[in-house]
Amino acid sequence: MPANKKPEEAKIKKPAAKKAEGGYDAKQIQVLEGLDPVRKRPGMYIGSTGPQGLHHLIWEVMDNSFDEAMANHGNTITLRLLPDQYVSVEDHGRGIPVDMHPQFKKSALELVLTKLHAGGKFGGGGYKVSGGLHGVGVSVVNALSTHLKAEVRRDGKLWMQEYERGKPKAKVKPVGKAKGTGTTITFRADDTIFETVEYNLKTILDRLRQQAYLTKGVKIIVSDERVKDNESVYAFYFEGGVASYVRHINHGKEEKHKNVFYVSKHDDNSDMDVEVAMQYTAEYHESVHCFANNIINPEGGSHLSGFRAALTRELNTYARTKNILKEKDVNLSGDDVREGLTAVISVKMVDPQFEGQTKAKLGNPEARTAVESIFGEALKIYLEEHPSDAEAILGKCLLAAQARRAARAARDTVLRKGALDGLTLPGKLSDCSSKDPEDSELYIVEGDSAGGSAKQGRNRENQAILPLRGKILNVERARLDKMLANNEIKSLVIALGTNIGEGFDIEKLRYERIVIMTDADVDGAHIRTLLLTLFFRYFPDLIRQGHIYIAQPPLYRVNIGKNFRYAYSEEEKLAYIDELISESGKNTKTKTKKDEEEVDDETIVESETEEMEVGGVKVNIQRYKGLGEMNPSQLWDTTMNPKTRVMKQVEIEDAEKADEVFDILMGADVAPRKRFIQTHAKTVKNLDI
Repeated sequence: MPANKKPEEAKIKKPAAKKAEGGYDAKQIQVLEGLDPVRKRPGMYIGSTGPQGLHHLIWEVMDNSFDEAMANHGNTITLRLLPDQYVSVEDHGRGIPVDMHPQFKKSALELVLTKLHAGGKFGGGGYKVSGGLHGVGVSVVNALSTHLKAEVRRDGKLWMQEYERGKPKAKVKPVGKAKGTGTTITFRADDTIFETVEYNLKTILDRLRQQAYLTKGVKIIVSDERVKDNESVYAFYFEGGVASYVRHINHGKEEKHKNVFYVSKHDDNSDMDVEVAMQYTAEYHESVHCFANNIINPEGGSHLSGFRAALTRELNTYARTKNILKEKDVNLSGDDVREGLTAVISVKMVDPQFEGQTKAKLGNPEARTAVESIFGEALKIYLEEHPSDAEAILGKCLLAAQARRAARAARDTVLRKGALDGLTLPGKLSDCSSKDPEDSELYIVEGDSAGGSAKQGRNRENQAILPLRGKILNVERARLDKMLANNEIKSLVIALGTNIGEGFDIEKLRYERIVIMTDADVDGAHIRTLLLTLFFRYFPDLIRQGHIYIAQPPLYRVNIGKNFRYAYSEEEKLAYIDELISESGKNTKTKTKKDEEEVDDETIVESETEEMEVGGVKVNIQRYKGLGEMNPSQLWDTTMNPKTRVMKQVEIEDAEKADEVFDILMGADVAPRKRFIQTHAKTVKNLDI
């Protein structure tokens, strides 16, 4: 149940004389007070106790500082990563109030840090604009920290209070004099709750760079002081706002026009600030990022609807006015005007209404009206004042329209109605007998050899197999009409059942899980990347809704006598050798050739089976260089059996970063790809040359 929702009151009946069944009575009802529910169920408040949840603590504290900055109180925020996993966030806002609250007879600072729904974001006049929706931010950080110290500069004094696991150690009190105003929160995440308390600097920098773009004129300083005498400092400050953000996203891409369109205006009717920037590139895909009160909305919402409506209307109106579209020509569609578009839409409003706890979609209808009006009027002026840009944009849109008509013809030819209804499935597909999508899985496997093993080893009831011959087309460099001429892509689209492009319908998906199962070598990684590119560009909803998985076949089978283990890495292999030797009664530390002498990094054992003797024990190691080398029962046990398999679910944590990586790895420009490979080459494991 969401934290801000009260359960409905139930009618209380007179208790029965006999004891409740199963011993379930009032004694079993727990009442969690204060911050206890947060420590009991942390995932309800921060999503998870893994790295994502850990970093969420920083975002919650930073959001308070951004709220102050958006209210024009202080323009510098400093984040420090300190030794022993401490984090400090300092702002120059008004400072959290420290005076006594009239109702609770406690300092307002203590209330903010100990009450889940205490804060200045609930209509009391504290904030006009804020990102916090549920008001559980900094109190949750306090609950999930072993130690938290709050320092407030107000009224010429420095006020302070410390906590241990959410409990105050003493009352709020002044500890000295202070110049200016502001708040500093220093905390250490509780390592008994989180899987790790090690912060990732890159994750922090990427997030705060984005926030700096969205809050123009605010300076963000990040200082990594975790290693003594090796401090690194980063600063972000962008006067251009989201226009700078668009330039950043388009860095390295071929731009269709030089000027970035930009508008920033306040809408008096809705009391909303609207900021939009956009630019077209030579790409085939759109890259649109939506924000409300600096919170990213990956599923868009009303502000995105207003933007799209105005974009399509104004470009068609201009094209008609300038006779670029003739009377006989049909209007440009929404898909036509969005091909190659990079845009950032940011609104700041008093009362954002998000759909879902994750704030993935904005629901306020007034946001559509405000964005459509402000953006539409500004775009009309921009097109008139920049005729060369307008010509380049419409040239791109008209080319997209031609390609779309060609793609529609190709799709209608290839994906006949019968095929999409499952009447004419591709011959290479070994379908499952179940017709229930909720229970069905599709394994996309590399080659006929692996396909043969998978077909024999699978559970025919709910596991379908689609073998691919060779590598599919790189869709990053191709439009839909060219894609559908590729037999492997055509077979995959028909097997999925969802259609593609304009006709895509996720409700017609034939399988709950689509599993990419390729060899653990360079070619397998390449095929996996090509498939992920296809899904990211043309089936993003399948990723967002958690349908795409990557199978994890083992690299080794380690045998000693009748005992064996499957190892998924070099480290696991060595550990299992020791474990199996220990089970056989020998107590010997494993030594391999790599332990005894230095071996060149590129040396790879080519033999499929290696025999070695360790402390008098004979060890047999089988190296799987391909799925086809496993017999069907081995493939089932290691990779396809739901009880024993290991699979990775594909997620999009940062759509902008994912877009950039796919563009680098799969795009036409060689130089960025070369730099990427040079940068990351040394971190690659299990590379076969």
